Amino acid sequence: MRFGHMTEQAAGDTVRVDTFLSSLLESADTAEQLVLNVAAGMGFDEEELHRLGIAVRETVVNAVVHGNRYNARKKVHLVVASSQDRLIITVTDEGAGFDWTSLHDPVAAENLLEQSGRGLFLVRSFVDQVDVRRLSPAGAEVRLVKHRKKVVA
Repeated sequence: MRFGHMTEQAAGDTVRVDTFLSSLLESADTAEQLVLNVAAGMGFDEEELHRLGIAVRETVVNAVVHGNRYNARKKVHLVVASSQDRLIITVTDEGAGFDWTSLHDPVAAENLLEQSGRGLFLVRSFVDQVDVRRLSPAGAEVRLVKHRKKVVA
């Protein structure tokens, strides 16, 4: 089973999905599908859905690989919440946490050939807001916000 307890609530124009995922790379597939189901229901277009999918996959892969280090006893907590004007995705791991400000710039000349380090750069370019915080006593929480474009009639 890829995920544990999952709750989904819908009230009017809002949806909330709350689930725990295993520390496996396959959990990125599950997370992406859950987010895209909610986002499609909100009316995001195909290009926005593609970008959201990449952002969610990168965030969950980071939680599994760098946060939980594939530890089967640790889970990735995914919360997806929608409102009329925005989608909020929160991914939390149970690892040691990290300092967001210490990450090097992946497009700097000295880092162009690095094998990793581009994930959060991509995530930041595909959503409207990224907040990262270290949790106590352990873990990191990454919060992604994507605003829905207003349709002008």
